[in-house]
Order: sequence, then C-alpha cells, then structure tokens
Amino acid sequence: MSPRVVLVGPPGAGKTTVAAELGRRLGVAVRDTDADVEAREAMTVQDVFVTHGEARFRELERDAVREALSTHDGVLALGGGAVTTDAVRRSLDGHRVVFLDVSLTESAARVGLGTSRPLLLGNVRGTLKKLMDDRRPLYTQVATLTVVTDGLSPEQVADHILTELGETT
Repeated sequence: MSPRVVLVGPPGAGKTTVAAELGRRLGVAVRDTDADVEAREAMTVQDVFVTHGEARFRELERDAVREALSTHDGVLALGGGAVTTDAVRRSLDGHRVVFLDVSLTESAARVGLGTSRPLLLGNVRGTLKKLMDDRRPLYTQVATLTVVTDGLSPEQVADHILTELGETT
C-alpha cells in the first residue's frame, strides 16, 4: 500500500486544502501527519512543541510519516518541517511527492500574524523566510513534481497536479 500522492511544502503553501481537493477528486481518503501526531499524543502540535520540545515532535512526526506511507493509499499531506528529518526524506524515496512551493509574500499572507504554528511565533515573516530558505533544497530533493501555488486556487493546483501525474478523475 502506498499513497497516490504525498504533498510537502512550507507553511501557507496549501497542503491541507489541496490534499482535500485531490482526495475529493480522486475519491480517496486524505491523511495529514500533523493530525496523526495530534491524535496519538492527544494534544495539538503546538502543545507537543511546548511540552516535549521540537526534537520529540520530530520523532513523533517521523513515526507518523513512516506509518502513513506504509498503510495509507490516498492523499497524504506532511507537516512543513517533516523533510528536515533524514529518515523522512529517505522514506519518501519511490513515492510520488509534490512540492507545493509558495513565495514568502504569499505564504505570510496565508499564514497571517496570529499564527498557532509553533515555529512561527514572533517575527512571522523573518522566521518564514529562514524556514523557506533552509527547507527549499530539501523539498526539491524529495519532490517528483513542483507546483508554485502563488495566485492559484486549490482547484487550479489540483488540476495541475492531476494533469502532470497523469491521473484522471
């Protein structure tokens, strides 16, 4: 069993929204590894960060990604930082991975300043820039397809992904 498509990208790229659109069109279940971690720990991602720290969150995330890759056959959305873990990047090898890329301006507008994302507290725009600069090579490394989402609706992004992957709905 393997996901039809795995979505990766920075905060604000549209992973959750596009995953839902792809799942609807393909008639398959959608899974989000952040939601898997939250269900397992019975707390939000932000609370996991605060209570246990980023290192523990990344371990939980790694386990959630591995499990989802081997048991889920729908659309899978990974948390924005999942690719920072070597084991996650290795686990993605051989899967259809779509990097949803987004500009800093668009990401900041989508994420907003009142974010509940634990790594974006404080200077949201500056932190986003650093995260995107650090992670972009990792997203590119694991991707089989890159789609820039700036100015596109989730439906347009899904159209592009389905066309490029040769999927019909």
